[in-house]
Amino acid sequence: MSSLRGMQQPELSKKLYKLIKTENHAIGAFESAGRETQSIANQLSEWGESTEDDAVSEVSDKLAVLLAEIADQEDMFAQNLEDSRGVLKQIRNTESSVQPSRNQKAKIQDEIQKLKYKEPESTKLPILEQELVRAEAQSLVAEAQLTNITRQKFKEAYDLRTAAIIERAEKQIILATQARRVLNLLDDTPIVPGEERQLFAGSSQAQNILNDAETALRGWSPSLEGVQMHSTGLGTNAMPASTTESLESPSSTTMVTAQKRIEERERAQEEGREEAVVAPSST
Repeated sequence: MSSLRGMQQPELSKKLYKLIKTENHAIGAFESAGRETQSIANQLSEWGESTEDDAVSEVSDKLAVLLAEIADQEDMFAQNLEDSRGVLKQIRNTESSVQPSRNQKAKIQDEIQKLKYKEPESTKLPILEQELVRAEAQSLVAEAQLTNITRQKFKEAYDLRTAAIIERAEKQIILATQARRVLNLLDDTPIVPGEERQLFAGSSQAQNILNDAETALRGWSPSLEGVQMHSTGLGTNAMPASTTESLESPSSTTMVTAQKRIEERERAQEEGREEAVVAPSST
């Protein structure tokens, strides 16, 4: 079904559709990693208790707490990636909405070319050319909206994604660093048969390390190089706020621009025909 939906996507949005779909698989992998890490933390704590070694039990239990927090960070990271993915969907939806205007313009252009070849004096030509003017005008607005949305949302999506990567990395560094402090509480000095281990005296230190980890996470704040956004002036129609045109109601200025493009194209075609007529007589 997923492959079928991908095939049904407009040509313009197929590549981004595939990227968004792949992002979804990656997000699922991070969510799965979080669940597995949580399970590992629980099993570590259970194993440590089963060793009947007070020191191993205490250290493994505190390590399990830190691993569980790392698992939570994986889940949070997945949520942040989903936010980034949601922004990319806005580009994909805009691409899908622009495809019909491209198709309509291309269809009218093909009809005009066929008619000029078969019936150059047809009364239908002026009608089609006026339709092309309107289609060109709508296309100009649609393409402007597409490039505005694409650039704005592309920056926004990967601003969110890279910030999430940095947050995950820095918080995991905090947790892994504290985990190494916990490990150092475990005395691994070898003993000889019959010798008893000293009682574990690091319980309070282990708890203090957990408290330090919690304090560091709460006090964490991003120190990121800002991604500059210049698209805050976009209106609801993905055009500069001072612009009120929309796809359904192109402005007279846009219509004139489209008309000029058609006239320039026709002049170029006419000049090409004249050169083709003159060229044989000069030989």
